[in-house]
Amino acid sequence: MRSKNTNDLSAATELANKKSKWKLLGKQKGLLLMSVPFVLYIIVFRYIPLLGWTMAFQDYKPSNGFLNQTWVGMKWFKELFKSTDYVNGGTTWNVEFLRSLRNTVGMSLISTFLGYITAILIAVFLNEVRHIGIKRFVQTVSYLPHFLSWVIVTSLVANVLSVEDGTLNNLLLSLGLVKEPVQWLATPKYFWHIVGWSYVWKEVGWNTIVYLGAMTAIDPCLYEAAEIDGCGRLGKIWHITLPGIKPTIIIMMIMSAGHILDSNFELPFFLRNGMNIDVSNTIDLYVLKYGFKLFNFSIATAAGIFKNAVNITLLLIANTIAKKSGEERLI
Repeated sequence: MRSKNTNDLSAATELANKKSKWKLLGKQKGLLLMSVPFVLYIIVFRYIPLLGWTMAFQDYKPSNGFLNQTWVGMKWFKELFKSTDYVNGGTTWNVEFLRSLRNTVGMSLISTFLGYITAILIAVFLNEVRHIGIKRFVQTVSYLPHFLSWVIVTSLVANVLSVEDGTLNNLLLSLGLVKEPVQWLATPKYFWHIVGWSYVWKEVGWNTIVYLGAMTAIDPCLYEAAEIDGCGRLGKIWHITLPGIKPTIIIMMIMSAGHILDSNFELPFFLRNGMNIDVSNTIDLYVLKYGFKLFNFSIATAAGIFKNAVNITLLLIANTIAKKSGEERLI
C-alpha cells in the first residue's frame, strides 16, 4: 500500500511539474515569438550552409550538380600541405598555403597581444582618473574608430604611411630620424606590425569597455582598506584591480584562442601590394583566390574547414588548461 501511495505521489508531482512548465511557457510566449526570427536566421545562414562542406570531400564540378559529384576522401586536405607536381611527378610542399598559414598566425598573434596589453592599460588608466570630463573624453575618442569601416581605416593608414606625403614620414624627416622617406607598405618586415597597430587603433577603445565593466564589480571597500594600510596607487592596481579583472582576462584569452586563424580579412586585403604579397596573404585570401578566381571550390572549402577545426581545437585546449589551473573557463 505504501509503495502504491509513493508511486501515485511521484506521478502527481511529475504531472504538476509538466503543467508548471507549460504554464511558464504560456506566460513567456511573447519572448518565444520574438526569438523565432533569430532561430530561423541561425538555421538558414549558419547550419544549412554547412552542407557545402561536402565539397571538401568531392572533386567538385559545378556543371555536375551538387548530388552528382565524385567523392575523393581526404585528397584536398592533403593538397593543402603537399600538392601534386604534374611536371616532375610526385608531390611538393604547398608553399602558398603554408605561407598563408604562417602569415595568418603571425598577424593574429601580434594583433591579439597588442590588443590585450593596450586595452588593459587604458582601462586601468581610465579607472584611476578622477576627473569625469577627462575620463569621458578619452573614452569617447578611443572607441570612436570602432564605428569606422575597415575600408576607411585602411585608406587612412595608407595615407599616413605614404612615401610622398605621408604624415609619419614627414614627422620623421622633420625630426631628423630618417634621411629619406621609408616605404612602409613596400617593406615586408613592417607589414605585420602595421596590421597589428592598425587593429589596436580601431578596436582598443571598444575592448577597453569590457575591462572597465569588470572593474565596476570590484568592491570599493578593498581600495579603502588598502589605502588605510598605506598602499599607493600602483600597489592598489597590482594587488586589487588586476586580480579583480583576472577572470575577465582569462575568459577573453580563451575566446581569442578560438580566433587565432581568423585574422582580419579586410586589413591585409586592402593594404597588400606586389612588394609585400609574401607576408600579406592569409588563409581567408587563399580561400578567396581558389574559390572565386580559380573556381577550385573543393580545396577552398578544405582550407576553410581546416581553419575552423584548428580554431575549435585551440579553444578547447585553452579552456581545458584554464579548468585544470582552477581559473575561470568558458565552457
